[in-house]
Amino acid sequence: MPDLFHEIQLRSEGFILIAGIDEAGRGPLAGPVTAGAVILPDDYRHSVLNDSKKLTEKQRETLYTELLADDRVHWSAACIEADEIDRINILRATWRAMGVAFQQLARAADIALIDGRPVRDFPGKHRALVKGDSLSLSIAAASIIAKVHRDRLMVEYGSRYPEYGFDRHKGYGTAQHLAALRKHGPCPIHRRSFAPVSQLELDFT
Repeated sequence: MPDLFHEIQLRSEGFILIAGIDEAGRGPLAGPVTAGAVILPDDYRHSVLNDSKKLTEKQRETLYTELLADDRVHWSAACIEADEIDRINILRATWRAMGVAFQQLARAADIALIDGRPVRDFPGKHRALVKGDSLSLSIAAASIIAKVHRDRLMVEYGSRYPEYGFDRHKGYGTAQHLAALRKHGPCPIHRRSFAPVSQLELDFT
């Protein structure tokens, strides 16, 4: 289970406000990539909070509601949409979402603890932590914010473009999604730089 070990280490170096950062939605064929940033109180504890991928949808929704209702928790979420993903590529779009989420925090963090590898051109000090969403409570909380925020957006897109079933697969390349793409072609939120979409788009031109 994640804990605050890495946050405590950073505080011993003089950093006070530490933001955990994680992303959701790098792999889907449609919709935004989303980053969450979360600053937890020094004494934060939770018996369930973990990497969002290890939790059920109901658990994620419950934790999301808890985090947003806790006045001690500072959070933000940022999305980079499909057209910009196509323009700058998914890796740069992910980095950009992380930077925007960090800058949008109501309280400016002294440093970010980021899941994965170092982020190029990040707008502040940061430390990268591989598998950080399983190690750091701050990053785990950010993974919940990013995942639930994005899932809710995809449910909204499911209402706007019902033929694709975004509310069910959230834009991932499921058999159902690929079948809808073959039948209807890409819609405005599809990532045209992703091979399965770009190939099908050629079939509709």
